[in-house]
Amino acid sequence: MHRRSFITMAASALAFLGGGARAATPAKMTVYKDPNCGCCHAWSQAMAAAGFSLDARNTDDLSAIKTQLGVPAHLQGCHTAIVEEYYIEGHVPLEAVERLLQERPPVRGLAVPGMPSGSLGMGDDPQASYDVYAIPSGTEAPYVFKEVRPRKG
Repeated sequence: MHRRSFITMAASALAFLGGGARAATPAKMTVYKDPNCGCCHAWSQAMAAAGFSLDARNTDDLSAIKTQLGVPAHLQGCHTAIVEEYYIEGHVPLEAVERLLQERPPVRGLAVPGMPSGSLGMGDDPQASYDVYAIPSGTEAPYVFKEVRPRKG
């Protein structure tokens, strides 16, 4: 009886921590970016430093990739990444990517439109304020997945 309780407790702890074996294998991320863009490079390096297995691909035709993935024009950002079954558009913060992979909502991807000051890869700005949008798989409208607001104190 004690052994069965221990196994149940250990399984619950692994599920709570994000799944053990899955966490040990870094997720592969392919980043499509302009070869001359410093902020795309900085964002990619931050993802690699966070443990993603990164495949950075320089391209002069990002619009073709965005169109192929179905990234809405009004939500397009600087670069486009693919991780597992999701796309990551623009300067999406690491916390949002990690949450996406943990929660696995029924969306096609996340997007930060434009190049907001203080977003990942765009410098450290304690006054940064922007939204991360989730793009649903169906015909539903994109919605705010994460709000990034100025740090307090």
